[in-house]
Amino acid sequence: MVETSLWMQKVAEDPGHSDWYVERMRGLARAGDDLAGEARLVDAMASRGSRILDAGCGPGRVGAALAAAGHDVVGVDVDPVLIAAAREDHPGPRWVVGDLAELDLSAQGVDTPFDLVVCAGNVMPFLAPSTRGAVLSRFHGWLAPGGRAAVGFGTDRGYTADDFFADAAAAGFRTDHAFATWDLRPFEPDSGFLVAVLSRAPEGA
Repeated sequence: MVETSLWMQKVAEDPGHSDWYVERMRGLARAGDDLAGEARLVDAMASRGSRILDAGCGPGRVGAALAAAGHDVVGVDVDPVLIAAAREDHPGPRWVVGDLAELDLSAQGVDTPFDLVVCAGNVMPFLAPSTRGAVLSRFHGWLAPGGRAAVGFGTDRGYTADDFFADAAAAGFRTDHAFATWDLRPFEPDSGFLVAVLSRAPEGA
């Protein structure tokens, strides 16, 4: 067993938190807020019909948008309430309950490798700190050679950009780009948000 994620620790303290989050996301969608910015970037990175893992998918907004763009999407989240909402609101992609730090995708009938991994919505800071490097290693292992990952999170939530870059390098990733927003504004030392585009080396490199 791995250390419990900070998200599930929060849910244990406040059992209504997951339902609140689902309704918040549904409310934003009903209000017409733009909830697909992350998906637009990932879609621009992807060949048509790519296999994409939405890691920490929550109630499914990013994965659903990518599936609507024609990609083969698997979404994974540790919170069963969020996965239930994703299945209800966004049928089509495969939605899986599991902790990214220990999930066996093959045991869930999910074939790897993926062409892309997207990890949005502050998933990385909500992981248990002891598992962050291991999760990045798993992302690397789930990707095809030459595959890429797009990871975004607030750097003021207990996981700094420097620590992330060190963990990503230790996992075998190359950092190709660093941005401060999902619409590609440049990352600066004082940026409060990081969007990192990482890549796994091609076959034979």
